[in-house]
Amino acid sequence: MIKKIFKLVLNTVPRPLLIRLSIVVRPVLAFVLKGSRFTDPIDGQSFRMFLPYGYGNQRSNVLSPSTLSLERHRLLWLYLERKTDFFTAKERKKVLHFAPEQEFYKRFKKQTNIDYTTTDLLSPLADVKADICNLPFEDNTYDIIFCNHVLEHIPNDTKAMQELYRVMKPGGMGIFQIPQDLNRAVTFADDRITDPKERASIFGQYDHVRVYGRDYFDQLRSIGFRVVAEDYTSKLDPAEVERFCLAKGEIIPVCFK
Repeated sequence: MIKKIFKLVLNTVPRPLLIRLSIVVRPVLAFVLKGSRFTDPIDGQSFRMFLPYGYGNQRSNVLSPSTLSLERHRLLWLYLERKTDFFTAKERKKVLHFAPEQEFYKRFKKQTNIDYTTTDLLSPLADVKADICNLPFEDNTYDIIFCNHVLEHIPNDTKAMQELYRVMKPGGMGIFQIPQDLNRAVTFADDRITDPKERASIFGQYDHVRVYGRDYFDQLRSIGFRVVAEDYTSKLDPAEVERFCLAKGEIIPVCFK
C-alpha cells in the first residue's frame, strides 16, 4: 500500500511542489518510523525502516524518513566526509550545486568554508535560475561542482558537460552522478521516444531522455575531464553498506580539470 501511494505521488505531483510538501511531511515520517535497524549517515538518525522509492519499479528501504536522502545521496555524503576535505578545508572554496538536494542544501549553506551557489531552471532552492547548457557564470570560476542526476534529463548533454568544464577552475573537482546501467557498454538514447509512460519504461523515469552505459566516463573524458570512477561501496564494511541502505556497486564519477 505504501509503495502504491509513493508511486502515485511521484508520478503525479510536480517536482517543485514535491519539494515544498516534503518539508512538512518529513518530521512526521521521522517520528513514526523511529528505530534502530537502518541509519542515515547524513544526520545520524536511525529507523526501523526506510521508505520505498521509484517512479517505475519501486525499491524498498531506500528513502530516509528524516533527510529524504536516497542511496546515492548517502554514498556521496560518506565519500565527501571520509575521502575529501570538503567539510574541513580551511581555505574557502567556491561551490556550484545544480538542482540542489534538500538533504544537502541547508547543511552546505551553513558551511563557513565554502561560498555556495545553487542553480536550476525550476527548483525553488536555486539561487540562480539558469540553463545548464548556457550558464551565466565566468570561465574558471568554481572549485567544486555538484551536478547529480541532472544530465539524464538534458537532450544535449555534451553541451552541458562542456559548460561544466568551462566554469570549473583548473584543479577543480566535480561529482556528476547519473543513473547508470553498468551492464550496458554504450549509452542508449532515442529522441523519438516522447511519451512519458514509454520513457519511464525504457529510461527509468518519465523525464529522462537516455540510459547511460559504461561509456559515460569516456564521454566526460572527451570533454577534457580527468575521471575517477570511484566504486566506493567496495571500500566500505559490508555491514555499513547494509545499515546505511546503500546500492552496492554504485559508481561515483569524480571529475577533475
